[in-house]
Amino acid sequence: MSEQQTLFGEEPNWWDEHWQDMPEFVQDRQEPHACINIRFETEADLQEFAQLIAQKLTHKTKSIWFPFRSHWGAEHNQMIYVDEKISHLHSQQG
Repeated sequence: MSEQQTLFGEEPNWWDEHWQDMPEFVQDRQEPHACINIRFETEADLQEFAQLIAQKLTHKTKSIWFPFRSHWGAEHNQMIYVDEKISHLHSQQG
């Protein structure tokens, strides 16, 4: 494999001196147990399902985790199962 030349020669890794004795970061990809497609005939059907699972859904929603898990990694909501019903608790962030 050939090395690409830079305008001023080989560039040093400026971060090398700061990256000594740092722990390695490994984040395992979290694959779902199962994925399903659900089709809704009307907006009312979509919103009824959204209420059942206590999550916000729109016609632009492409995927969700159930129970809720933020796609951005932050847990903004928490799901608790009580007698086969779902209680939706909003965590307060300060």
